[in-house]
Amino acid sequence: MMNDLRHITAGHPGKMLKPILWTVFANLVNLFPFGCVAAAVSMIYAYYSKEQPALDVQSLWFAWGGMVLFLVVLFVGELMAYRSTYRGAYESSAEGRAQVAEHLRKLPLGFLLSKDSGELGHTIMNDFAQTENAATHSLPQVVSGAIIPVLAFAGLLFVDWRLAAAMLAGFPVSMLILWGVSRLERKLGKSHSQARIDQANRLQEYLLGMKIIKAYNLRGKNFQRLEQAFSRYRKESIKLEGGLGPFFLVAIAFMEAGLSLMTMAGVYLILGGAITVPLFATFLLVGTRVFDPLSAAIMRLPAFKYDVMAGERIVNLLEQPVMSGEKEPPEDHDIRLENVSFGYGERLVLDNVSMEMRKGTLTAIVGPSGSGKSTLLRLIARFYDPQQGKVLFGGSDEREMDPEKLMKKMSMVFQDVYLFQDTIRNNIRYGREAATQEEIEVAAKEACCEFIMKLPLGYDTMVGEGGSTLSGGEKQRISIARAMLKNAPVILLDEATSSLDPENELDMQKAIGRLIKGRTVILIAHRLKTVVKADRIIVLDKGRVVEQGRHEELLENGGLYAKLWELQNKTSGWRITA
Repeated sequence: MMNDLRHITAGHPGKMLKPILWTVFANLVNLFPFGCVAAAVSMIYAYYSKEQPALDVQSLWFAWGGMVLFLVVLFVGELMAYRSTYRGAYESSAEGRAQVAEHLRKLPLGFLLSKDSGELGHTIMNDFAQTENAATHSLPQVVSGAIIPVLAFAGLLFVDWRLAAAMLAGFPVSMLILWGVSRLERKLGKSHSQARIDQANRLQEYLLGMKIIKAYNLRGKNFQRLEQAFSRYRKESIKLEGGLGPFFLVAIAFMEAGLSLMTMAGVYLILGGAITVPLFATFLLVGTRVFDPLSAAIMRLPAFKYDVMAGERIVNLLEQPVMSGEKEPPEDHDIRLENVSFGYGERLVLDNVSMEMRKGTLTAIVGPSGSGKSTLLRLIARFYDPQQGKVLFGGSDEREMDPEKLMKKMSMVFQDVYLFQDTIRNNIRYGREAATQEEIEVAAKEACCEFIMKLPLGYDTMVGEGGSTLSGGEKQRISIARAMLKNAPVILLDEATSSLDPENELDMQKAIGRLIKGRTVILIAHRLKTVVKADRIIVLDKGRVVEQGRHEELLENGGLYAKLWELQNKTSGWRITA
Protein backbone atom coordinates (compact mmCIF):
# COMPACT_ATOMS: atom_id res chain seq x y z
CA MET A 1 0.00 0.00 0.00
CA MET A 2 2.84 2.40 0.80
CA ASN A 3 4.33 1.80 -2.65
CA ASP A 4 0.94 2.56 -4.24
CA LEU A 5 0.72 5.72 -2.14
CA ARG A 6 4.18 6.77 -3.33
CA HIS A 7 3.22 6.25 -6.97
CA ILE A 8 -0.17 7.93 -6.73
CA THR A 9 1.47 11.05 -5.27
CA ALA A 10 4.31 11.02 -7.85
CA GLY A 11 6.87 10.25 -5.14
CA HIS A 12 5.54 12.69 -2.50
CA PRO A 13 3.27 10.64 -0.17
CA GLY A 14 3.69 13.16 2.65
CA LYS A 15 1.55 15.68 0.75
CA MET A 16 -1.51 13.44 1.13
CA LEU A 17 -1.06 12.68 4.85
CA LYS A 18 -3.28 15.54 6.03
CA PRO A 19 -6.14 14.82 3.54
CA ILE A 20 -6.14 11.13 4.52
CA LEU A 21 -6.18 11.90 8.25
CA TRP A 22 -9.07 14.37 7.85
CA THR A 23 -11.04 11.87 5.74
CA VAL A 24 -10.53 9.09 8.30
CA PHE A 25 -11.54 11.51 11.07
CA ALA A 26 -14.72 12.52 9.21
CA ASN A 27 -15.72 8.91 8.56
CA LEU A 28 -15.12 8.00 12.20
CA VAL A 29 -17.20 10.94 13.43
CA ASN A 30 -19.92 9.82 11.03
CA LEU A 31 -20.43 6.71 13.22
CA PHE A 32 -21.14 8.66 16.43
CA PRO A 33 -24.53 10.22 15.52
CA PHE A 34 -25.82 6.71 14.90
CA GLY A 35 -24.44 5.67 18.29
CA CYS A 36 -26.52 8.49 19.83
CA VAL A 37 -29.58 7.26 17.94
CA ALA A 38 -28.90 3.73 19.23
CA ALA A 39 -28.71 5.08 22.82
CA ALA A 40 -32.05 6.90 22.37
CA VAL A 41 -33.67 3.74 20.95
CA SER A 42 -32.33 1.77 23.91
CA MET A 43 -33.89 4.20 26.44
CA ILE A 44 -37.25 4.26 24.62
CA TYR A 45 -37.27 0.46 24.38
CA ALA A 46 -36.48 0.15 28.09
CA TYR A 47 -39.45 2.39 28.95
CA TYR A 48 -42.01 0.61 26.75
CA SER A 49 -40.76 -2.85 27.76
CA LYS A 50 -41.39 -1.87 31.41
CA GLU A 51 -37.71 -2.28 32.28
CA GLN A 52 -37.76 1.33 33.52
CA PRO A 53 -40.75 2.89 35.29
CA ALA A 54 -40.30 6.32 33.61
CA LEU A 55 -38.82 7.66 30.41
CA ASP A 56 -35.48 9.38 31.07
CA VAL A 57 -36.23 12.57 29.12
CA GLN A 58 -33.06 14.30 30.25
CA SER A 59 -30.91 11.48 28.86
CA LEU A 60 -32.89 11.62 25.60
CA TRP A 61 -32.12 15.32 25.30
CA PHE A 62 -28.42 14.55 25.90
CA ALA A 63 -28.55 11.89 23.15
CA TRP A 64 -30.22 14.35 20.77
CA GLY A 65 -27.73 17.09 21.68
CA GLY A 66 -24.83 14.67 21.15
CA MET A 67 -26.18 13.79 17.73
CA VAL A 68 -26.37 17.48 16.74
CA LEU A 69 -22.89 18.12 18.13
CA PHE A 70 -21.39 15.21 16.19
CA LEU A 71 -23.13 16.36 13.01
CA VAL A 72 -21.50 19.79 13.41
CA VAL A 73 -18.11 18.14 14.02
CA LEU A 74 -18.77 15.92 10.99
CA PHE A 75 -19.43 19.01 8.86
CA VAL A 76 -16.16 20.61 10.00
CA GLY A 77 -14.25 17.37 9.40
CA GLU A 78 -15.76 16.92 5.92
CA LEU A 79 -14.96 20.54 5.06
CA MET A 80 -11.35 20.22 6.18
CA ALA A 81 -11.01 16.90 4.36
CA TYR A 82 -12.45 18.44 1.19
CA ARG A 83 -10.18 21.50 1.29
CA SER A 84 -7.00 19.68 2.20
CA THR A 85 -7.66 16.89 -0.32
CA TYR A 86 -8.18 19.15 -3.32
CA ARG A 87 -5.52 21.65 -2.32
CA GLY A 88 -2.99 18.89 -1.64
CA ALA A 89 -3.78 17.02 -4.86
CA TYR A 90 -3.63 20.00 -7.20
CA GLU A 91 -0.58 21.53 -5.54
CA SER A 92 1.20 18.17 -5.72
CA SER A 93 0.25 17.81 -9.38
CA ALA A 94 1.36 21.33 -10.33
CA GLU A 95 4.69 20.94 -8.52
CA GLY A 96 5.09 17.46 -10.01
CA ARG A 97 4.62 18.67 -13.59
CA ALA A 98 7.22 21.40 -13.04
CA GLN A 99 9.56 18.86 -11.45
CA VAL A 100 9.21 16.46 -14.40
CA ALA A 101 9.79 19.29 -16.90
CA GLU A 102 12.94 20.34 -15.02
CA HIS A 103 14.08 16.71 -14.79
CA LEU A 104 13.61 16.18 -18.55
CA ARG A 105 15.89 19.15 -19.20
CA LYS A 106 18.70 17.40 -17.31
CA LEU A 107 18.34 13.99 -18.99
CA PRO A 108 20.62 12.84 -21.82
CA LEU A 109 19.26 13.73 -25.24
CA GLY A 110 19.53 10.07 -26.21
CA PHE A 111 16.87 9.12 -23.66
CA LEU A 112 14.49 11.83 -24.88
CA LEU A 113 14.94 10.86 -28.53
CA SER A 114 14.26 7.21 -27.67
CA LYS A 115 10.79 8.23 -26.43
CA ASP A 116 7.87 9.27 -28.56
CA SER A 117 7.07 12.93 -27.87
CA GLY A 118 3.42 11.92 -27.47
CA GLU A 119 4.39 9.48 -24.71
CA LEU A 120 6.23 12.15 -22.72
CA GLY A 121 3.38 14.60 -23.23
CA HIS A 122 0.92 11.93 -22.07
CA THR A 123 2.97 11.40 -18.90
CA ILE A 124 3.15 15.10 -18.04
CA MET A 125 -0.49 15.91 -18.78
CA ASN A 126 -2.71 12.80 -18.70
CA ASP A 127 -0.84 10.75 -16.10
CA PHE A 128 -0.80 13.71 -13.73
CA ALA A 129 -4.51 14.25 -14.43
CA GLN A 130 -5.09 10.64 -13.39
CA THR A 131 -3.11 11.06 -10.17
CA GLU A 132 -5.09 14.25 -9.45
CA ASN A 133 -8.32 12.30 -9.83
CA ALA A 134 -6.98 9.48 -7.66
CA ALA A 135 -5.79 11.84 -4.93
CA THR A 136 -9.07 13.78 -4.83
CA HIS A 137 -11.51 10.90 -5.20
CA SER A 138 -10.05 7.40 -4.93
CA LEU A 139 -7.19 7.63 -2.44
CA PRO A 140 -9.06 9.10 0.59
CA GLN A 141 -11.99 6.71 0.09
CA VAL A 142 -9.79 3.64 -0.37
CA VAL A 143 -7.63 4.39 2.68
CA SER A 144 -10.59 5.44 4.85
CA GLY A 145 -12.65 2.48 3.63
CA ALA A 146 -9.88 0.14 4.74
CA ILE A 147 -9.29 1.78 8.15
CA ILE A 148 -12.85 2.43 9.33
CA PRO A 149 -14.04 -1.24 9.29
CA VAL A 150 -10.97 -2.30 11.27
CA LEU A 151 -11.54 0.37 13.93
CA ALA A 152 -15.29 -0.29 14.05
CA PHE A 153 -14.75 -4.03 14.28
CA ALA A 154 -12.24 -3.57 17.10
CA GLY A 155 -14.76 -1.38 19.00
CA LEU A 156 -17.75 -3.68 18.43
CA LEU A 157 -15.75 -6.70 19.60
CA PHE A 158 -15.92 -5.28 23.12
CA VAL A 159 -19.71 -4.96 22.83
CA ASP A 160 -20.44 -8.45 21.45
CA TRP A 161 -17.83 -10.49 19.65
CA ARG A 162 -20.39 -12.85 18.10
CA LEU A 163 -22.29 -10.12 16.25
CA ALA A 164 -19.00 -8.41 15.30
CA ALA A 165 -17.65 -11.66 13.83
CA ALA A 166 -20.90 -12.27 11.91
CA MET A 167 -20.85 -8.71 10.57
CA LEU A 168 -17.40 -9.09 8.98
CA ALA A 169 -17.65 -12.80 8.10
CA GLY A 170 -17.67 -12.09 4.36
CA PHE A 171 -14.76 -9.66 4.53
CA PRO A 172 -11.95 -12.30 4.19
CA VAL A 173 -13.66 -13.80 1.12
CA SER A 174 -13.92 -10.34 -0.47
CA MET A 175 -10.24 -9.67 0.18
CA LEU A 176 -9.32 -13.06 -1.28
CA ILE A 177 -11.25 -12.26 -4.49
CA LEU A 178 -9.60 -8.83 -4.78
CA TRP A 179 -6.16 -10.33 -4.21
CA GLY A 180 -6.80 -13.06 -6.79
CA VAL A 181 -7.89 -10.59 -9.47
CA SER A 182 -5.05 -8.11 -8.84
CA ARG A 183 -2.68 -9.72 -11.39
CA LEU A 184 -5.37 -9.70 -14.11
CA GLU A 185 -6.22 -6.14 -13.12
CA ARG A 186 -2.61 -5.00 -13.60
CA LYS A 187 -2.27 -6.83 -16.92
CA LEU A 188 -5.47 -5.35 -18.37
CA GLY A 189 -4.59 -1.93 -16.94
CA LYS A 190 -1.18 -1.92 -18.62
CA SER A 191 -2.66 -2.95 -21.98
CA HIS A 192 -5.34 -0.28 -21.72
CA SER A 193 -2.81 2.39 -20.73
CA GLN A 194 -0.48 1.48 -23.59
CA ALA A 195 -3.39 1.59 -26.04
CA ARG A 196 -4.27 5.04 -24.71
CA ILE A 197 -0.70 6.30 -25.20
CA ASP A 198 -0.50 4.77 -28.69
CA GLN A 199 -3.77 6.46 -29.61
CA ALA A 200 -2.38 9.84 -28.49
CA ASN A 201 0.85 9.26 -30.46
CA ARG A 202 -0.98 8.36 -33.66
CA LEU A 203 -3.30 11.34 -33.33
CA GLN A 204 -0.35 13.68 -32.79
CA GLU A 205 1.37 12.18 -35.85
CA TYR A 206 -1.79 12.78 -37.87
CA LEU A 207 -2.08 16.44 -36.82
CA LEU A 208 1.63 17.25 -37.29
CA GLY A 209 1.60 15.61 -40.73
CA MET A 210 -1.45 17.53 -41.94
CA LYS A 211 0.57 19.45 -44.56
CA ILE A 212 1.73 16.18 -46.16
CA ILE A 213 -1.76 14.71 -45.88
CA LYS A 214 -3.26 17.65 -47.77
CA ALA A 215 -0.42 17.92 -50.27
CA TYR A 216 -0.63 14.25 -51.32
CA ASN A 217 -4.36 13.75 -50.74
CA LEU A 218 -3.67 10.84 -48.42
CA ARG A 219 -6.67 8.78 -47.33
CA GLY A 220 -7.97 5.25 -46.94
CA LYS A 221 -5.18 2.79 -46.16
CA ASN A 222 -2.82 5.58 -45.19
CA PHE A 223 -4.79 6.06 -41.96
CA GLN A 224 -5.01 2.44 -40.91
CA ARG A 225 -2.59 3.00 -38.04
CA LEU A 226 -4.75 5.82 -36.65
CA GLU A 227 -7.95 3.80 -37.05
CA GLN A 228 -6.31 0.71 -35.56
CA ALA A 229 -5.15 2.77 -32.55
CA PHE A 230 -8.70 4.01 -31.95
CA SER A 231 -10.09 0.50 -32.37
CA ARG A 232 -7.52 -1.02 -30.01
CA TYR A 233 -8.28 1.58 -27.34
CA ARG A 234 -12.01 0.83 -27.62
CA LYS A 235 -11.41 -2.92 -27.26
CA GLU A 236 -9.04 -2.50 -24.32
CA SER A 237 -11.53 -0.19 -22.56
CA ILE A 238 -14.33 -2.74 -22.94
CA LYS A 239 -12.02 -5.54 -21.81
CA LEU A 240 -10.92 -3.57 -18.74
CA GLU A 241 -14.42 -2.64 -17.60
CA GLY A 242 -16.17 -5.87 -18.61
CA GLY A 243 -13.39 -8.17 -17.42
CA LEU A 244 -12.96 -6.73 -13.93
CA GLY A 245 -16.45 -5.46 -13.09
CA PRO A 246 -18.03 -8.85 -12.22
CA PHE A 247 -15.21 -9.75 -9.82
CA PHE A 248 -15.62 -6.52 -7.84
CA LEU A 249 -19.40 -6.88 -7.75
CA VAL A 250 -19.01 -10.40 -6.34
CA ALA A 251 -16.50 -9.08 -3.76
CA ILE A 252 -18.99 -6.40 -2.65
CA ALA A 253 -21.79 -9.01 -2.47
CA PHE A 254 -19.73 -11.23 -0.14
CA MET A 255 -18.73 -8.27 1.97
CA GLU A 256 -22.31 -6.94 2.35
CA ALA A 257 -23.55 -10.47 3.10
CA GLY A 258 -22.09 -9.84 6.55
CA LEU A 259 -25.03 -7.56 7.30
CA SER A 260 -27.47 -10.41 6.57
CA LEU A 261 -25.39 -12.82 8.67
CA MET A 262 -25.32 -10.33 11.53
CA THR A 263 -29.12 -9.92 11.32
CA MET A 264 -29.66 -13.69 11.39
CA ALA A 265 -27.21 -14.10 14.28
CA GLY A 266 -28.82 -11.21 16.17
CA VAL A 267 -32.33 -12.66 15.86
CA TYR A 268 -31.06 -16.05 17.02
CA LEU A 269 -29.27 -14.51 20.02
CA ILE A 270 -32.32 -12.38 20.95
CA LEU A 271 -34.60 -15.41 20.85
CA GLY A 272 -32.13 -17.26 23.05
CA GLY A 273 -32.01 -14.36 25.47
CA ALA A 274 -28.27 -13.88 24.92
CA ILE A 275 -28.54 -10.21 23.85
CA THR A 276 -31.08 -7.42 24.20
CA VAL A 277 -33.01 -5.66 21.44
CA PRO A 278 -31.25 -2.29 22.07
CA LEU A 279 -27.86 -4.00 21.69
CA PHE A 280 -29.02 -5.55 18.43
CA ALA A 281 -30.31 -2.15 17.26
CA THR A 282 -26.89 -0.64 18.02
CA PHE A 283 -25.20 -3.17 15.72
CA LEU A 284 -27.76 -2.58 12.98
CA LEU A 285 -27.39 1.19 13.09
CA VAL A 286 -23.59 1.32 13.43
CA GLY A 287 -22.93 -1.74 11.29
CA THR A 288 -24.68 -0.33 8.23
CA ARG A 289 -22.43 2.76 8.39
CA VAL A 290 -19.34 0.56 8.32
CA PHE A 291 -20.30 -1.04 5.00
CA ASP A 292 -20.93 2.21 3.13
CA PRO A 293 -17.30 3.48 3.04
CA LEU A 294 -16.07 -0.09 2.49
CA SER A 295 -18.36 -0.60 -0.53
CA ALA A 296 -17.30 2.78 -1.94
CA ALA A 297 -13.63 1.83 -1.46
CA ILE A 298 -14.03 -1.48 -3.32
CA MET A 299 -15.87 0.25 -6.19
CA ARG A 300 -13.07 2.81 -6.38
CA LEU A 301 -10.30 0.20 -6.21
CA PRO A 302 -10.09 -0.58 -9.98
CA ALA A 303 -9.77 3.11 -10.85
CA PHE A 304 -7.29 3.56 -8.00
CA LYS A 305 -5.09 0.70 -9.25
CA TYR A 306 -5.25 2.06 -12.80
CA ASP A 307 -4.23 5.50 -11.55
CA VAL A 308 -1.39 3.92 -9.55
CA MET A 309 0.10 2.73 -12.86
CA ALA A 310 -0.01 6.33 -14.14
CA GLY A 311 1.84 7.45 -11.01
CA GLU A 312 4.32 4.61 -11.50
CA ARG A 313 5.19 5.94 -14.97
CA ILE A 314 5.76 9.40 -13.47
CA VAL A 315 8.02 8.03 -10.72
CA ASN A 316 9.96 5.89 -13.22
CA LEU A 317 10.55 8.98 -15.35
CA LEU A 318 11.72 10.98 -12.33
CA GLU A 319 14.11 8.15 -11.41
CA GLN A 320 15.87 8.25 -14.78
CA PRO A 321 19.48 9.22 -14.01
CA VAL A 322 20.43 12.76 -15.00
CA MET A 323 23.73 13.53 -16.68
CA SER A 324 26.55 13.33 -14.16
CA GLY A 325 29.25 15.86 -13.34
CA GLU A 326 29.78 18.62 -10.78
CA LYS A 327 33.04 20.31 -11.73
CA GLU A 328 33.34 23.83 -13.10
CA PRO A 329 34.52 24.01 -16.74
CA PRO A 330 38.06 25.39 -17.06
CA GLU A 331 38.83 28.81 -18.55
CA ASP A 332 40.85 27.19 -21.35
CA HIS A 333 38.60 26.50 -24.34
CA ASP A 334 40.64 23.98 -26.31
CA ILE A 335 38.46 21.02 -27.33
CA ARG A 336 39.91 17.58 -28.00
CA LEU A 337 38.39 14.20 -28.84
CA GLU A 338 40.35 11.11 -27.90
CA ASN A 339 39.38 7.78 -29.52
CA VAL A 340 35.67 8.61 -29.42
CA SER A 341 33.13 6.03 -30.58
CA PHE A 342 29.37 6.51 -30.52
CA GLY A 343 26.29 4.95 -32.07
CA TYR A 344 22.51 4.93 -31.97
CA GLY A 345 21.43 1.46 -30.91
CA GLU A 346 23.48 -1.04 -32.90
CA ARG A 347 24.40 1.48 -35.63
CA LEU A 348 27.92 2.86 -35.10
CA VAL A 349 28.07 6.51 -36.21
CA LEU A 350 31.54 7.59 -34.99
CA ASP A 351 34.37 5.07 -34.91
CA ASN A 352 37.55 5.82 -32.90
CA VAL A 353 37.58 9.54 -33.76
CA SER A 354 40.39 11.78 -32.50
CA MET A 355 40.81 15.49 -33.29
CA GLU A 356 41.71 18.83 -31.74
CA MET A 357 40.10 22.26 -32.00
CA ARG A 358 42.28 24.99 -30.52
CA LYS A 359 41.05 28.04 -28.64
CA GLY A 360 40.30 31.03 -30.85
CA THR A 361 40.35 29.08 -34.13
CA LEU A 362 37.72 28.17 -36.71
CA THR A 363 37.45 24.45 -37.32
CA ALA A 364 35.19 23.17 -40.11
CA ILE A 365 33.72 19.65 -40.11
CA VAL A 366 32.81 18.44 -43.61
CA GLY A 367 31.95 15.15 -45.24
CA PRO A 368 29.18 13.23 -47.02
CA SER A 369 25.70 12.93 -45.51
CA GLY A 370 25.59 10.37 -42.71
CA SER A 371 29.30 10.64 -41.94
CA GLY A 372 28.63 11.70 -38.31
CA LYS A 373 29.09 15.48 -38.46
CA SER A 374 26.00 16.50 -36.44
CA THR A 375 26.58 13.67 -33.95
CA LEU A 376 30.12 14.98 -33.41
CA LEU A 377 28.77 18.44 -32.61
CA ARG A 378 26.22 16.99 -30.16
CA LEU A 379 28.96 15.10 -28.35
CA ILE A 380 31.01 18.29 -28.00
CA ALA A 381 27.93 20.10 -26.59
CA ARG A 382 27.40 17.07 -24.33
CA PHE A 383 23.92 16.29 -25.55
CA TYR A 384 25.32 12.75 -25.40
CA ASP A 385 28.30 11.13 -23.69
CA PRO A 386 30.59 9.00 -25.86
CA GLN A 387 30.28 5.24 -25.49
CA GLN A 388 34.08 4.95 -25.79
CA GLY A 389 36.82 7.54 -25.51
CA LYS A 390 36.74 11.08 -24.12
CA VAL A 391 35.65 14.58 -25.08
CA LEU A 392 38.00 17.01 -23.37
CA PHE A 393 37.19 20.68 -22.73
CA GLY A 394 40.22 22.65 -21.65
CA GLY A 395 42.01 19.36 -20.99
CA SER A 396 39.29 18.02 -18.64
CA ASP A 397 36.78 15.24 -19.35
CA GLU A 398 33.35 16.77 -20.02
CA ARG A 399 31.69 13.90 -18.14
CA GLU A 400 33.13 15.31 -14.91
CA MET A 401 31.63 18.78 -15.52
CA ASP A 402 28.23 20.14 -14.57
CA PRO A 403 26.28 19.96 -17.89
CA GLU A 404 24.52 23.29 -17.33
CA LYS A 405 27.73 25.12 -16.46
CA LEU A 406 29.40 23.58 -19.52
CA MET A 407 26.59 24.82 -21.79
CA LYS A 408 27.12 28.37 -20.47
CA LYS A 409 30.45 28.20 -22.29
CA MET A 410 28.79 27.35 -25.63
CA SER A 411 26.34 28.88 -28.06
CA MET A 412 24.71 26.76 -30.75
CA VAL A 413 23.06 27.71 -34.03
CA PHE A 414 21.15 24.80 -35.51
CA GLN A 415 20.15 24.14 -39.08
CA ASP A 416 16.51 23.78 -38.00
CA VAL A 417 15.77 26.71 -35.70
CA TYR A 418 13.00 26.35 -33.13
CA LEU A 419 11.35 29.50 -31.78
CA PHE A 420 8.94 29.48 -28.87
CA GLN A 421 5.38 30.79 -29.05
CA ASP A 422 6.37 34.09 -27.48
CA THR A 423 7.45 37.58 -28.49
CA ILE A 424 10.52 38.14 -30.66
CA ARG A 425 12.09 39.98 -27.73
CA ASN A 426 11.73 37.00 -25.42
CA ASN A 427 12.93 34.55 -28.08
CA ILE A 428 16.17 36.56 -28.38
CA ARG A 429 16.36 36.96 -24.59
CA TYR A 430 16.59 33.16 -24.15
CA GLY A 431 20.29 33.73 -24.89
CA ARG A 432 20.58 35.67 -21.62
CA GLU A 433 17.46 36.15 -19.51
CA ALA A 434 18.77 39.20 -17.64
CA ALA A 435 19.52 41.14 -20.86
CA THR A 436 18.19 44.69 -21.20
CA GLN A 437 16.18 45.93 -24.18
CA GLU A 438 19.22 47.88 -25.39
CA GLU A 439 21.40 44.74 -25.32
CA ILE A 440 18.71 42.79 -27.20
CA GLU A 441 18.52 45.47 -29.89
CA VAL A 442 22.32 45.55 -30.26
CA ALA A 443 22.42 41.77 -30.71
CA ALA A 444 19.55 41.92 -33.23
CA LYS A 445 21.34 44.63 -35.22
CA GLU A 446 24.59 42.63 -35.25
CA ALA A 447 22.59 39.62 -36.52
CA CYS A 448 21.08 41.66 -39.41
CA CYS A 449 17.55 41.46 -37.96
CA GLU A 450 16.31 44.71 -39.56
CA PHE A 451 13.07 42.94 -40.48
CA ILE A 452 11.92 43.10 -36.83
CA MET A 453 11.02 46.80 -37.01
CA LYS A 454 8.91 46.15 -40.11
CA LEU A 455 6.67 43.78 -38.16
CA PRO A 456 3.36 45.13 -36.75
CA LEU A 457 4.52 45.25 -33.12
CA GLY A 458 8.28 45.16 -33.60
CA TYR A 459 9.97 43.28 -30.77
CA ASP A 460 6.56 42.62 -29.16
CA THR A 461 5.34 40.67 -32.20
CA MET A 462 4.23 37.16 -31.23
CA VAL A 463 5.98 34.29 -33.00
CA GLY A 464 3.89 31.25 -33.97
CA GLU A 465 4.73 27.88 -32.45
CA GLY A 466 8.12 26.73 -33.74
CA GLY A 467 8.52 30.06 -35.56
CA SER A 468 5.78 29.28 -38.09
CA THR A 469 5.02 32.96 -38.77
CA LEU A 470 8.58 33.77 -39.86
CA SER A 471 10.67 32.73 -42.85
CA GLY A 472 13.64 30.39 -42.56
CA GLY A 473 16.12 33.23 -42.95
CA GLU A 474 14.37 35.36 -40.31
CA LYS A 475 14.37 32.49 -37.83
CA GLN A 476 18.08 31.85 -38.48
CA ARG A 477 18.96 35.50 -37.85
CA ILE A 478 17.02 35.50 -34.57
CA SER A 479 18.97 32.40 -33.54
CA ILE A 480 22.20 34.25 -34.36
CA ALA A 481 21.03 37.21 -32.24
CA ARG A 482 20.25 34.80 -29.42
CA ALA A 483 23.78 33.34 -29.64
CA MET A 484 25.34 36.83 -29.76
CA LEU A 485 23.42 37.85 -26.66
CA LYS A 486 24.68 34.78 -24.81
CA ASN A 487 28.24 35.83 -25.65
CA ALA A 488 29.72 32.38 -25.02
CA PRO A 489 33.39 31.73 -25.83
CA VAL A 490 32.65 28.61 -27.93
CA ILE A 491 30.33 28.70 -30.98
CA LEU A 492 28.89 25.55 -32.57
CA LEU A 493 27.28 26.01 -36.01
CA ASP A 494 25.35 23.12 -37.55
CA GLU A 495 24.90 23.90 -41.28
CA ALA A 496 23.31 27.22 -40.34
CA THR A 497 23.11 28.51 -43.95
CA SER A 498 22.54 25.31 -45.95
CA SER A 499 18.85 25.87 -46.71
CA LEU A 500 18.81 29.65 -47.31
CA ASP A 501 18.38 31.61 -50.52
CA PRO A 502 21.36 33.72 -51.75
CA GLU A 503 20.07 37.02 -50.29
CA ASN A 504 19.42 35.54 -46.85
CA GLU A 505 22.69 33.60 -46.98
CA LEU A 506 24.63 36.83 -47.56
CA ASP A 507 23.02 38.42 -44.48
CA MET A 508 23.67 35.25 -42.50
CA GLN A 509 27.33 35.17 -43.51
CA LYS A 510 27.71 38.75 -42.30
CA ALA A 511 25.96 37.91 -39.01
CA ILE A 512 28.02 34.75 -38.48
CA GLY A 513 31.19 36.70 -39.23
CA ARG A 514 30.40 39.05 -36.34
CA LEU A 515 29.34 36.17 -34.08
CA ILE A 516 32.53 34.10 -34.42
CA LYS A 517 34.98 36.97 -34.07
CA GLY A 518 37.52 36.17 -31.33
CA ARG A 519 35.84 32.89 -30.36
CA THR A 520 36.47 29.17 -30.65
CA VAL A 521 34.24 28.09 -33.54
CA ILE A 522 33.31 24.63 -34.77
CA LEU A 523 31.37 24.74 -38.01
CA ILE A 524 29.56 21.97 -39.87
CA ALA A 525 29.25 22.95 -43.51
CA HIS A 526 27.71 21.35 -46.55
CA ARG A 527 28.87 24.06 -48.98
CA LEU A 528 32.65 23.88 -49.05
CA LYS A 529 33.00 27.47 -50.32
CA THR A 530 31.97 28.65 -46.84
CA VAL A 531 34.96 26.94 -45.14
CA VAL A 532 37.89 27.86 -47.41
CA LYS A 533 39.26 30.30 -44.80
CA ALA A 534 38.93 27.89 -41.85
CA ASP A 535 42.05 27.36 -39.70
CA ARG A 536 41.50 23.63 -39.98
CA ILE A 537 39.15 21.47 -42.02
CA ILE A 538 38.38 17.98 -40.73
CA VAL A 539 36.90 15.53 -43.25
CA LEU A 540 34.69 12.72 -41.98
CA ASP A 541 33.62 9.65 -43.93
CA LYS A 542 31.64 6.70 -42.52
CA GLY A 543 32.29 7.86 -38.96
CA ARG A 544 36.09 8.17 -39.33
CA VAL A 545 38.48 11.09 -39.78
CA VAL A 546 39.98 10.60 -43.26
CA GLU A 547 41.70 14.00 -43.76
CA GLN A 548 42.72 17.12 -41.84
CA GLY A 549 44.33 20.37 -42.92
CA ARG A 550 43.75 23.74 -44.56
CA HIS A 551 41.80 24.19 -47.76
CA GLU A 552 44.83 24.42 -50.06
CA GLU A 553 46.55 21.42 -48.45
CA LEU A 554 43.47 19.22 -48.83
CA LEU A 555 43.08 20.17 -52.49
CA GLU A 556 46.73 19.24 -53.10
CA ASN A 557 46.25 15.86 -51.40
CA GLY A 558 43.60 14.89 -53.95
CA GLY A 559 41.55 12.95 -51.41
CA LEU A 560 37.83 12.98 -50.52
CA TYR A 561 37.78 16.74 -49.87
CA ALA A 562 39.21 17.46 -53.31
CA LYS A 563 36.61 15.19 -54.93
CA LEU A 564 33.77 16.90 -53.03
CA TRP A 565 35.16 20.31 -54.03
CA GLU A 566 35.35 19.35 -57.68
CA LEU A 567 31.85 17.88 -57.63
CA GLN A 568 30.34 21.00 -56.03
CA ASN A 569 32.09 23.28 -58.54
CA LYS A 570 30.72 21.22 -61.42
CA THR A 571 27.15 21.26 -60.13
CA SER A 572 27.04 24.87 -58.91
CA GLY A 573 25.84 26.17 -62.29
CA TRP A 574 23.27 23.47 -62.98
CA ARG A 575 19.71 24.55 -63.79
CA ILE A 576 16.46 22.57 -64.17
CA THR A 577 15.35 22.69 -67.83
CA ALA A 578 12.41 21.30 -69.74
